[in-house]
Amino acid sequence: MPTTRFIANEETHQSVIVDAVNECQQFLWIATSDIKDMHIKRGRRAIPFLQRLSELVDVGISIRLIHAKEPGPAFREDYDRFPNLIDGMEMILCPRAHFKSIIVDGRLAYTGSANLTGAGLGMKSKDRRNFEGGILSDDPELVRPIMQQFDTLWIGGHCPSCQRKAHCATYHELIGAE
Repeated sequence: MPTTRFIANEETHQSVIVDAVNECQQFLWIATSDIKDMHIKRGRRAIPFLQRLSELVDVGISIRLIHAKEPGPAFREDYDRFPNLIDGMEMILCPRAHFKSIIVDGRLAYTGSANLTGAGLGMKSKDRRNFEGGILSDDPELVRPIMQQFDTLWIGGHCPSCQRKAHCATYHELIGAE
């Protein structure tokens, strides 16, 4: 029987980033507006989320990431530590992306307010994190439209009529312009 539940604050980190991502066997799709160097729990330690993504790439998991703005220097520094992400993680920058979703294998999805940042989905303490809320579900009737929103943006479904395409490298890549 499908389950859908509301999750908030530090529960978002545990339920989505630790538990759901650890269950991933085929693909992981992530959409976020803001992206920063983020650390996650692994036992009693903290590791960069990019390290976890690198490990997933190493076992053949396909990863797609949509984000709205360039990440900061700390993210770039961590990203450079995991060279397999260059070819193993597809990324699109879309300045209009503001939705936040994580889709695991097309069977489990999170949608909510949390960005891919320490204070959003990361492991910041309860006194330093954002107040977040979202839905986690394995109900196909909810997972399907979350996937459709991601996929439509991924394939450039909005690009032809977008009034911000002059600011978007994705559009220029799709049409083959320089």
